[in-house]
Amino acid sequence: MILKEKEEHQALIQKTINYLEIHGFENIKADIEGYETPKSFTMKTEGIEITPDIVAENKGRVQYIEVGLKSEDKELLKTKWKFLKTWAEMKNRTFKVIAHKGSYGFSDQILEEIHLDKSALRI
Repeated sequence: MILKEKEEHQALIQKTINYLEIHGFENIKADIEGYETPKSFTMKTEGIEITPDIVAENKGRVQYIEVGLKSEDKELLKTKWKFLKTWAEMKNRTFKVIAHKGSYGFSDQILEEIHLDKSALRI
């Protein structure tokens, strides 16, 4: 999700963190209060700062995890997801999108538009 939406949807991020903890993820960093904030990246060409929603480890592998949520600014969301996907590949890490009920179709559509050959994990 994009920065301006994180404030109003912290409960979804927390629900996602709970899901990840149940499934064995460790060293969880999240862009919400109570957790260490993941490293941010500045895209100078776009003039925006990108912070992953969640960064966690599973079986020794770092994963960038985005909470898929309907957004008014689809282009900014696409830019963020493309960047995180590319960054994850460069660092031999994984990029995932976890969608909650009501946002499955939207998340899958965005992933298709940026040519990611996977669908969002649904919880």
